Order: sequence, then C-alpha cells, then structure tokens
Amino acid sequence: MAVLIIAAMFAFGPLLWTLTTSLRTPAAAFQNPPQWLPIPADFSNYAAVFKQIPIGQFFVNSVIVTGLIVIGQTVTCMLSGYAFAMIRFPGRTAIFGAFLATMMVPLQTIIIPVFVIVKMLGLSDSLLALVIPALGSAFGTFLVRQYFMQMPRELGEAARIDGANQWQVFSHVYMRMAAPVVATLAILNFSGFWAEFYRPLIFLQSQQNFTLPLGLVGLQGNLGTGSISVVLAGVILAMLPSVILFVFAQRYFIAGITAGSSR
Repeated sequence: MAVLIIAAMFAFGPLLWTLTTSLRTPAAAFQNPPQWLPIPADFSNYAAVFKQIPIGQFFVNSVIVTGLIVIGQTVTCMLSGYAFAMIRFPGRTAIFGAFLATMMVPLQTIIIPVFVIVKMLGLSDSLLALVIPALGSAFGTFLVRQYFMQMPRELGEAARIDGANQWQVFSHVYMRMAAPVVATLAILNFSGFWAEFYRPLIFLQSQQNFTLPLGLVGLQGNLGTGSISVVLAGVILAMLPSVILFVFAQRYFIAGITAGSSR
C-alpha cells in the first residue's frame, strides 16, 4: 500500500503542479519552493487562452475528429473481434496473427505512405484525413476478441436453434453483454486521439482545421515572455474532457480491462 501511495504521489505531483501554476500570476509561476495552493487564484490566465488562440474552434475540431474515430473504431473492432472469437473460418488463426503483427509497426514508419494515400484521395488538410486512417485498430480487435472469448458459446447456439442468424446472434445476444468492453474501447480511443499531436501536425496545415493539441502550439510565444501560466492553463483546458470521461466511466473501464484476463 505504501508503495502505491508513493507511486500515486509521483504520478499526481506534476498534474497538481500544472493546475496550481495555471492559477498563478506569471511572476509567481517559477516561485521556489512552489506554492501548491495559490492564494488568491488568478483565473485571468484562462481568459488569456481564449484571447490568444481560437480555442473554441480547436475544441470543436477535436470533438468531431475524436467522436468519429471513437464511433468508427467501436463499430469495426466489435465486428472484427466478434468474428475472430465466435466464427470459425479458414485461416482464422493466421489472419488474426497477421492482424496483431501490425501492432509492432511504429506509426512513424508508415506515416509517409498514409499521407500519400490521403493526398491522392483529396483529403489533405481536412479532418477526414485524421478520421479515415484511424477507423481500424488491431489492439481494439484484440481487446474485443478476448472479451467475447470468455462469453458462453451456448447462448449463441441457443439463439441459432430458435432461428436467429449470425447478425441477430451478435446484435441481440452478445452485444447486449458487451457494455464494459465498449466503454473501455471508447475511453482508450478518446484519451489517445483527443491528445494526439503527431498525425495532426503532419496532415493539417490550415489553422481552422487544427485540433486542440496542435492549436495549443500557438501559446508557445508566452514561453519567451515567461508567461508559462497561460500555456499551462491551455493544457488544463485540453485535459478536462479526458479526465471527466474517465471519472464517470471508470467502472466500465476497469470491468472491460479485467474481463478477458481468464484466458
């Protein structure tokens, strides 16, 4: 328990420093030792973020991109994970192995071919350039497959005896028990793509299409003037959606992560 408490302090410490520094005046930002409870709190740094960059537009872009990816990956991963877990077809093991092998390929090695394909499709410098290449996920398929594999096959067999086809078995039997893994997949995808910086940096050029992490780069001019509090205020605003989502959905997240541990 003591080790976990110490580890939690090390993990939470930088986040607490980021929050408290965002509430200090620029002159007090580098105060040593740090003032963990800034009194009085200075909320003008948050107003400065809205004045310096169009953070509202960046937020909307991130919501669109992340929302479409979460929905798309949930659909594709649920279908593919169910197929690999419950449907027997020739070459299933080999195809699944090849599918998992793609997880070992770093994004940096394929980003140029993906960029060329996106440009050929006429999607360069658009939000769809971020959405379409991310609609499939080997990890998500693996996670869903492990979840479905621990479900009793007798339920599907009973539904088929009653005349249900494969789609009805999937949608009316197994999907109704898949809320934990759906929530887990959605939370992981939301957190990962909400904070994504590398692909937007490569694919987007127009400021009106910037997502929130890329748009926050516009605050870096404050670092030259010592106004790190404004930059950290932007970071806190960007973090809030992921934190709120996890707080309200953590029960499903934990259930989904531990569901497939028996196999």
